[in-house]
Amino acid sequence: MGRKGDHKPPTQVGNPNDPQGMAVLLARFLEWLRVKNYSERTVTNRQVYLNYFILWAEERGITRPNEVTKPILERYQRHLYHHKKKDGQPLSFRSQHGRVVPIRAWFKWLTRNNYLLYNPASDIELPRLEHRLPKHVLNIREAEAVLAKANIHDPLGLRDRAILETLYSTGIRRLEVIGLNIFDIDSDRGTIMIRQGKGKKDRMVPIGNRALKWIERYTSEVRPRLIIDPNDSTLFLTHLGEAFTTNRLTQMVREYVDSADIGKRGSCHLFRHTMATLMLENGADVRFIQAMLGHAKLETTQIYTQVSIRKLKEIHEATHPAKDERSENRPEAGGERLEEEKPKANEEKPGDPPTAEGETKPAA
Repeated sequence: MGRKGDHKPPTQVGNPNDPQGMAVLLARFLEWLRVKNYSERTVTNRQVYLNYFILWAEERGITRPNEVTKPILERYQRHLYHHKKKDGQPLSFRSQHGRVVPIRAWFKWLTRNNYLLYNPASDIELPRLEHRLPKHVLNIREAEAVLAKANIHDPLGLRDRAILETLYSTGIRRLEVIGLNIFDIDSDRGTIMIRQGKGKKDRMVPIGNRALKWIERYTSEVRPRLIIDPNDSTLFLTHLGEAFTTNRLTQMVREYVDSADIGKRGSCHLFRHTMATLMLENGADVRFIQAMLGHAKLETTQIYTQVSIRKLKEIHEATHPAKDERSENRPEAGGERLEEEKPKANEEKPGDPPTAEGETKPAA
Protein backbone atom coordinates (compact mmCIF):
# COMPACT_ATOMS: atom_id res chain seq x y z
CA MET A 1 0.00 0.00 0.00
CA GLY A 2 1.05 3.59 -0.39
CA ARG A 3 3.09 4.95 2.47
CA LYS A 4 1.87 7.67 4.76
CA GLY A 5 1.84 10.98 2.96
CA ASP A 6 1.36 9.53 -0.53
CA HIS A 7 -1.54 10.44 -2.81
CA LYS A 8 -3.36 7.13 -3.04
CA PRO A 9 -4.74 6.61 -6.58
CA PRO A 10 -8.20 5.21 -7.25
CA THR A 11 -8.45 1.44 -7.53
CA GLN A 12 -9.57 1.73 -11.18
CA VAL A 13 -7.56 3.78 -13.68
CA GLY A 14 -7.23 3.73 -17.45
CA ASN A 15 -9.81 3.00 -20.13
CA PRO A 16 -11.73 -0.21 -19.29
CA ASN A 17 -13.15 -0.35 -22.84
CA ASP A 18 -9.78 -0.67 -24.60
CA PRO A 19 -8.87 -4.39 -24.78
CA GLN A 20 -5.21 -3.48 -25.31
CA GLY A 21 -5.26 -0.67 -22.76
CA MET A 22 -3.48 -0.65 -19.44
CA ALA A 23 -6.64 -0.99 -17.35
CA VAL A 24 -7.76 -4.22 -19.01
CA LEU A 25 -4.31 -5.78 -19.04
CA LEU A 26 -3.71 -4.78 -15.43
CA ALA A 27 -6.98 -6.49 -14.43
CA ARG A 28 -5.85 -9.69 -16.20
CA PHE A 29 -2.48 -9.53 -14.45
CA LEU A 30 -4.12 -9.16 -11.05
CA GLU A 31 -6.42 -12.09 -11.82
CA TRP A 32 -3.37 -14.18 -12.76
CA LEU A 33 -1.73 -13.33 -9.43
CA ARG A 34 -4.80 -14.55 -7.57
CA VAL A 35 -4.95 -17.75 -9.66
CA LYS A 36 -1.30 -18.38 -8.71
CA ASN A 37 -2.28 -18.03 -5.04
CA TYR A 38 -0.46 -14.78 -4.31
CA SER A 39 -1.68 -13.23 -1.07
CA GLU A 40 -4.38 -10.60 -1.34
CA ARG A 41 -2.01 -8.16 0.35
CA THR A 42 0.52 -8.65 -2.47
CA VAL A 43 -2.16 -8.28 -5.14
CA THR A 44 -3.42 -5.06 -3.55
CA ASN A 45 0.08 -3.63 -3.21
CA ARG A 46 0.85 -4.29 -6.87
CA GLN A 47 -2.46 -2.82 -7.96
CA VAL A 48 -1.80 0.40 -6.05
CA TYR A 49 1.78 0.81 -7.28
CA LEU A 50 0.87 0.00 -10.90
CA ASN A 51 -1.96 2.51 -10.73
CA TYR A 52 0.57 5.16 -9.76
CA PHE A 53 2.48 4.35 -12.95
CA ILE A 54 -0.64 4.19 -15.15
CA LEU A 55 -1.83 7.60 -13.93
CA TRP A 56 1.62 9.08 -14.60
CA ALA A 57 1.68 7.53 -18.10
CA GLU A 58 -1.83 8.72 -19.01
CA GLU A 59 -0.87 12.29 -18.10
CA ARG A 60 1.73 11.98 -20.85
CA GLY A 61 -0.57 10.45 -23.44
CA ILE A 62 0.58 6.85 -22.94
CA THR A 63 -2.43 4.56 -22.64
CA ARG A 64 -1.20 1.13 -23.80
CA PRO A 65 1.68 -1.04 -22.57
CA ASN A 66 3.03 -1.40 -26.13
CA GLU A 67 3.66 2.36 -26.13
CA VAL A 68 6.01 2.08 -23.16
CA THR A 69 9.75 2.04 -23.89
CA LYS A 70 12.81 1.72 -21.72
CA PRO A 71 13.49 5.51 -21.84
CA ILE A 72 9.92 6.12 -20.63
CA LEU A 73 10.45 3.78 -17.67
CA GLU A 74 13.74 5.49 -16.87
CA ARG A 75 11.91 8.82 -17.00
CA TYR A 76 9.37 7.44 -14.51
CA GLN A 77 12.23 6.44 -12.23
CA ARG A 78 13.53 10.00 -12.33
CA HIS A 79 10.01 11.18 -11.52
CA LEU A 80 9.97 8.94 -8.44
CA TYR A 81 13.35 10.30 -7.36
CA HIS A 82 12.11 13.91 -7.50
CA HIS A 83 8.57 13.19 -6.23
CA LYS A 84 7.54 14.83 -2.96
CA LYS A 85 4.94 13.44 -0.58
CA LYS A 86 2.27 15.52 1.12
CA ASP A 87 4.65 16.34 3.96
CA GLY A 88 7.23 17.66 1.49
CA GLN A 89 9.62 14.76 2.00
CA PRO A 90 11.00 12.76 -0.95
CA LEU A 91 10.30 9.09 -1.41
CA SER A 92 12.88 6.89 0.27
CA PHE A 93 14.92 4.64 -1.99
CA ARG A 94 13.06 1.69 -0.47
CA SER A 95 9.75 3.26 -1.54
CA GLN A 96 11.10 3.93 -5.02
CA HIS A 97 12.29 0.34 -5.20
CA GLY A 98 8.85 -0.88 -4.09
CA ARG A 99 7.12 1.05 -6.88
CA VAL A 100 9.39 -0.18 -9.66
CA VAL A 101 9.36 -3.90 -8.79
CA PRO A 102 5.64 -4.37 -9.68
CA ILE A 103 6.27 -2.63 -13.03
CA ARG A 104 9.02 -5.10 -13.87
CA ALA A 105 6.79 -8.01 -12.84
CA TRP A 106 3.87 -6.71 -14.93
CA PHE A 107 5.88 -6.19 -18.10
CA LYS A 108 7.53 -9.58 -17.68
CA TRP A 109 4.05 -11.13 -17.52
CA LEU A 110 2.87 -9.10 -20.56
CA THR A 111 5.82 -10.35 -22.61
CA ARG A 112 5.46 -13.98 -21.56
CA ASN A 113 1.78 -13.92 -22.46
CA ASN A 114 2.45 -12.38 -25.90
CA TYR A 115 0.82 -9.02 -25.20
CA LEU A 116 4.20 -7.44 -25.99
CA LEU A 117 6.90 -8.45 -28.46
CA TYR A 118 9.70 -7.41 -26.13
CA ASN A 119 10.05 -6.43 -22.48
CA PRO A 120 11.07 -2.75 -22.06
CA ALA A 121 11.59 -3.27 -18.33
CA SER A 122 13.97 -6.22 -18.58
CA ASP A 123 17.10 -4.08 -18.22
CA ILE A 124 15.72 -1.49 -15.79
CA GLU A 125 18.05 -1.15 -12.80
CA LEU A 126 16.43 -0.97 -9.40
CA PRO A 127 17.57 1.62 -6.83
CA ARG A 128 20.19 0.29 -4.46
CA LEU A 129 18.71 -0.27 -1.02
CA GLU A 130 20.41 0.98 2.11
CA HIS A 131 21.70 -1.66 4.48
CA ARG A 132 20.07 -0.35 7.64
CA LEU A 133 20.06 -1.75 11.14
CA PRO A 134 16.98 -1.67 13.37
CA LYS A 135 16.69 1.85 14.77
CA HIS A 136 15.78 0.74 18.30
CA VAL A 137 16.17 -2.47 20.27
CA LEU A 138 15.10 -2.84 23.89
CA ASN A 139 17.28 -4.28 26.60
CA ILE A 140 15.78 -6.55 29.27
CA ARG A 141 15.06 -3.72 31.70
CA GLU A 142 13.37 -1.60 29.04
CA ALA A 143 11.26 -4.50 27.78
CA GLU A 144 10.05 -5.29 31.29
CA ALA A 145 9.25 -1.61 31.85
CA VAL A 146 6.96 -1.60 28.81
CA LEU A 147 5.24 -4.82 29.86
CA ALA A 148 4.62 -3.46 33.36
CA LYS A 149 2.67 -0.50 31.98
CA ALA A 150 -0.36 -2.65 31.25
CA ASN A 151 -2.90 -2.34 34.07
CA ILE A 152 -3.53 -6.00 34.82
CA HIS A 153 -6.38 -5.11 37.20
CA ASP A 154 -8.39 -3.85 34.21
CA PRO A 155 -9.79 -6.47 31.78
CA LEU A 156 -8.45 -4.67 28.68
CA GLY A 157 -5.14 -4.08 30.41
CA LEU A 158 -4.88 -7.80 31.14
CA ARG A 159 -5.59 -8.50 27.47
CA ASP A 160 -2.91 -6.01 26.46
CA ARG A 161 -0.38 -7.63 28.79
CA ALA A 162 -1.06 -10.99 27.14
CA ILE A 163 -0.49 -9.42 23.70
CA LEU A 164 2.74 -7.70 24.77
CA GLU A 165 4.05 -10.90 26.36
CA THR A 166 3.26 -12.81 23.16
CA LEU A 167 5.14 -10.27 21.04
CA TYR A 168 8.13 -10.29 23.40
CA SER A 169 8.30 -14.07 23.73
CA THR A 170 7.86 -15.03 20.08
CA GLY A 171 8.79 -12.02 17.92
CA ILE A 172 5.94 -12.77 15.53
CA ARG A 173 4.60 -10.12 13.15
CA ARG A 174 1.58 -7.98 14.01
CA LEU A 175 -0.55 -9.66 11.32
CA GLU A 176 0.40 -13.01 12.80
CA VAL A 177 -0.72 -11.83 16.25
CA ILE A 178 -4.01 -10.63 14.80
CA GLY A 179 -4.52 -13.95 13.02
CA LEU A 180 -3.94 -16.13 16.09
CA ASN A 181 -6.71 -18.59 16.85
CA ILE A 182 -7.46 -19.98 20.31
CA PHE A 183 -6.69 -23.43 18.91
CA ASP A 184 -3.26 -22.30 17.71
CA ILE A 185 -1.97 -22.22 21.30
CA ASP A 186 -0.51 -25.51 22.54
CA SER A 187 0.21 -25.03 26.23
CA ASP A 188 1.41 -28.61 26.73
CA ARG A 189 4.11 -28.31 24.07
CA GLY A 190 4.76 -24.62 24.70
CA THR A 191 4.20 -23.65 21.06
CA ILE A 192 1.96 -21.54 18.86
CA MET A 193 1.04 -22.27 15.27
CA ILE A 194 1.36 -19.40 12.81
CA ARG A 195 -1.01 -20.12 9.96
CA GLN A 196 -0.52 -18.54 6.57
CA GLY A 197 2.15 -16.09 7.69
CA LYS A 198 4.15 -14.00 5.27
CA GLY A 199 4.39 -15.80 1.94
CA LYS A 200 1.39 -17.97 2.93
CA LYS A 201 3.65 -20.21 5.00
CA ASP A 202 2.68 -22.05 8.17
CA ARG A 203 5.24 -22.41 10.93
CA MET A 204 5.35 -23.45 14.56
CA VAL A 205 7.27 -21.35 17.06
CA PRO A 206 7.99 -21.81 20.77
CA ILE A 207 6.46 -19.51 23.35
CA GLY A 208 7.65 -19.06 26.92
CA ASN A 209 5.78 -20.26 29.98
CA ARG A 210 5.31 -16.72 31.28
CA ALA A 211 3.57 -15.60 28.09
CA LEU A 212 1.43 -18.75 28.13
CA LYS A 213 0.28 -18.00 31.68
CA TRP A 214 -0.82 -14.52 30.68
CA ILE A 215 -2.66 -15.89 27.65
CA GLU A 216 -4.38 -18.51 29.81
CA ARG A 217 -5.44 -15.86 32.30
CA TYR A 218 -6.76 -13.64 29.49
CA THR A 219 -8.72 -16.48 27.83
CA SER A 220 -10.33 -17.52 31.12
CA GLU A 221 -11.03 -14.12 32.69
CA VAL A 222 -11.37 -11.58 29.86
CA ARG A 223 -12.09 -13.15 26.49
CA PRO A 224 -15.51 -14.57 27.56
CA ARG A 225 -16.59 -10.97 28.30
CA LEU A 226 -15.48 -9.73 24.87
CA ILE A 227 -16.72 -12.51 22.62
CA ILE A 228 -19.90 -11.73 20.64
CA ASP A 229 -20.02 -14.52 18.07
CA PRO A 230 -19.56 -17.87 19.86
CA ASN A 231 -18.21 -19.33 16.62
CA ASP A 232 -15.43 -16.74 16.42
CA SER A 233 -12.17 -18.39 17.48
CA THR A 234 -9.97 -15.28 17.14
CA LEU A 235 -7.67 -15.18 20.18
CA PHE A 236 -7.24 -11.46 20.84
CA LEU A 237 -10.40 -9.35 20.63
CA THR A 238 -11.08 -5.62 20.89
CA HIS A 239 -13.63 -4.16 23.30
CA LEU A 240 -16.13 -4.49 20.42
CA GLY A 241 -15.56 -8.24 20.23
CA GLU A 242 -13.76 -7.98 16.89
CA ALA A 243 -10.29 -8.91 15.69
CA PHE A 244 -7.73 -6.14 15.84
CA THR A 245 -6.89 -4.14 12.74
CA THR A 246 -3.20 -3.56 12.02
CA ASN A 247 -3.44 0.15 12.81
CA ARG A 248 -5.28 -0.42 16.08
CA LEU A 249 -2.75 -2.97 17.30
CA THR A 250 0.15 -0.75 16.27
CA GLN A 251 -1.30 2.22 18.11
CA MET A 252 -1.97 0.20 21.25
CA VAL A 253 1.58 -1.15 21.48
CA ARG A 254 3.10 2.24 20.62
CA GLU A 255 1.20 3.88 23.48
CA TYR A 256 2.67 1.43 25.97
CA VAL A 257 6.19 1.98 24.64
CA ASP A 258 5.76 5.76 24.86
CA SER A 259 4.24 5.63 28.35
CA ALA A 260 7.23 3.61 29.64
CA ASP A 261 9.38 6.72 28.95
CA ILE A 262 12.48 4.72 28.02
CA GLY A 263 13.70 7.13 25.37
CA LYS A 264 12.92 4.76 22.51
CA ARG A 265 10.01 4.59 20.11
CA GLY A 266 8.44 1.73 18.23
CA SER A 267 5.58 -0.73 18.20
CA CYS A 268 5.07 -4.40 17.35
CA HIS A 269 8.25 -4.71 15.26
CA LEU A 270 10.27 -3.28 18.14
CA PHE A 271 9.55 -6.46 20.11
CA ARG A 272 10.47 -8.55 17.05
CA HIS A 273 13.86 -6.86 16.88
CA THR A 274 14.28 -7.17 20.65
CA MET A 275 13.48 -10.89 20.79
CA ALA A 276 15.94 -11.72 18.01
CA THR A 277 18.73 -9.55 19.40
CA LEU A 278 18.47 -10.74 23.01
CA MET A 279 18.34 -14.41 21.99
CA LEU A 280 21.43 -13.98 19.83
CA GLU A 281 23.27 -12.26 22.66
CA ASN A 282 22.42 -15.17 24.92
CA GLY A 283 23.93 -17.69 22.50
CA ALA A 284 21.12 -18.75 20.15
CA ASP A 285 22.22 -19.89 16.70
CA VAL A 286 21.15 -17.48 13.96
CA ARG A 287 19.50 -20.35 12.06
CA PHE A 288 17.09 -20.94 14.96
CA ILE A 289 16.30 -17.23 15.03
CA GLN A 290 15.59 -17.46 11.30
CA ALA A 291 13.08 -20.26 11.94
CA MET A 292 11.34 -18.28 14.68
CA LEU A 293 11.07 -15.11 12.63
CA GLY A 294 9.93 -16.98 9.52
CA HIS A 295 12.59 -15.47 7.26
CA ALA A 296 12.94 -17.13 3.87
CA LYS A 297 16.62 -16.17 3.60
CA LEU A 298 19.31 -16.38 6.27
CA GLU A 299 20.72 -13.06 5.04
CA THR A 300 17.61 -11.31 6.35
CA THR A 301 18.17 -12.70 9.84
CA GLN A 302 21.90 -12.00 9.89
CA ILE A 303 21.24 -8.29 10.29
CA TYR A 304 20.62 -9.04 13.97
CA THR A 305 24.15 -10.35 14.35
CA GLN A 306 25.28 -6.76 13.79
CA VAL A 307 22.86 -5.40 16.38
CA SER A 308 23.89 -8.00 18.94
CA ILE A 309 26.95 -6.13 20.15
CA ARG A 310 27.51 -7.58 23.64
CA LYS A 311 29.72 -10.50 22.66
CA LEU A 312 31.75 -8.35 20.28
CA LYS A 313 32.22 -5.85 23.12
CA GLU A 314 33.41 -8.65 25.40
CA ILE A 315 36.05 -9.68 22.87
CA HIS A 316 37.04 -6.05 22.33
CA GLU A 317 37.56 -5.50 26.06
CA ALA A 318 39.39 -8.80 26.40
CA THR A 319 41.84 -8.29 23.55
CA HIS A 320 42.28 -4.57 22.89
CA PRO A 321 45.46 -3.22 24.56
CA ALA A 322 43.91 0.14 25.55
CA LYS A 323 42.14 -1.11 28.66
CA ASP A 324 41.09 0.62 31.83
CA GLU A 325 43.57 -0.79 34.34
CA ARG A 326 41.12 -0.14 37.18
CA SER A 327 38.49 -2.41 35.67
CA GLU A 328 37.67 -5.20 38.07
CA ASN A 329 36.07 -7.26 35.34
CA ARG A 330 39.15 -7.41 33.12
CA PRO A 331 39.54 -11.03 31.90
CA GLU A 332 42.68 -12.98 32.69
CA ALA A 333 45.06 -14.06 29.95
CA GLY A 334 43.66 -16.87 27.92
CA GLY A 335 40.56 -15.15 26.61
CA GLU A 336 38.09 -16.04 29.36
CA ARG A 337 34.67 -14.53 28.91
CA LEU A 338 33.59 -11.62 31.03
CA GLU A 339 31.02 -12.49 33.64
CA GLU A 340 27.97 -10.31 33.39
CA GLU A 341 25.39 -9.84 36.04
CA LYS A 342 22.01 -10.96 34.83
CA PRO A 343 18.72 -10.04 36.46
CA LYS A 344 17.21 -12.92 38.36
CA ALA A 345 13.96 -14.17 36.93
CA ASN A 346 10.97 -13.56 39.16
CA GLU A 347 10.17 -16.73 41.03
CA GLU A 348 6.68 -17.90 40.23
CA LYS A 349 4.45 -20.59 41.59
CA PRO A 350 3.67 -23.24 39.00
CA GLY A 351 0.63 -22.21 36.97
CA ASP A 352 0.44 -18.67 38.38
CA PRO A 353 1.01 -15.64 36.12
CA PRO A 354 3.48 -12.96 37.23
CA THR A 355 2.06 -10.58 39.80
CA ALA A 356 3.80 -7.37 38.71
CA GLU A 357 1.73 -4.35 39.65
CA GLY A 358 0.45 -2.49 36.60
CA GLU A 359 -0.11 1.17 36.10
CA THR A 360 -2.95 2.93 34.39
CA LYS A 361 -3.33 1.69 30.83
CA PRO A 362 -3.02 4.29 28.05
CA ALA A 363 -6.28 5.15 26.35
CA ALA A 364 -7.19 2.46 23.80
